Amino acid sequence: MDTLRFAEEVLLLLLNEDKGKFVRVSDWSTRYAFGGSVLMDLALENRIDTDLEKLILLDSTPLGDSLLDPMLAKIVQEPETHDIRYWVEHAGALEDEIREGALERLIERGTLERREQRVLWVFRSQRYAIADDKPARQVKLRILNLLFSDELPTPRDIVTICLADACGIFHQLLTERELKQVATRIAQLRKMDLIGQTVSKVIWDIDASIASITPMQVY
Repeated sequence: MDTLRFAEEVLLLLLNEDKGKFVRVSDWSTRYAFGGSVLMDLALENRIDTDLEKLILLDSTPLGDSLLDPMLAKIVQEPETHDIRYWVEHAGALEDEIREGALERLIERGTLERREQRVLWVFRSQRYAIADDKPARQVKLRILNLLFSDELPTPRDIVTICLADACGIFHQLLTERELKQVATRIAQLRKMDLIGQTVSKVIWDIDASIASITPMQVY
């Protein structure tokens, strides 16, 4: 598969290339951003749809995709209808599997390279270097170009922007001045996709109800 899944794009946007580590924001918002990424991919694959009140199963056929099929199976097996917040929370519970699955894919496709570093000759610390910079650079450049232009985005672009905005990635990529400059543009793009807008709002609502946003750190 040549097209990156949204979870892979989120990881590439979170990667601090100089340190070889992934920038962490609020644990809750990243958890639900990865969960939301799977739901958004399922929506673009025409497996699910959503309105303001419920998530709708359109097609139960597995995609043969290890990132998406576990969540699709949960939706298929659920006897009751639930709203998008219910499913974002349930998808968020699979964050570790989604994150690790996305990371392994990026390594397997040759985009990232895992490097092991010893600290004090005993403790091991993993770093990640960009092995093939084309996909990694394209994700960031594509998204930033859209934010600073009037170019018409694709549905996938809108979803990536919604996820990045929901978990605070733009605070890593942009200065405070730049954030103010593109705030209106981000708000406009979010409105162009119902499930992206809904998932973003759910992530913010859940995060706000659990804990205040913590300062961004690099581990």
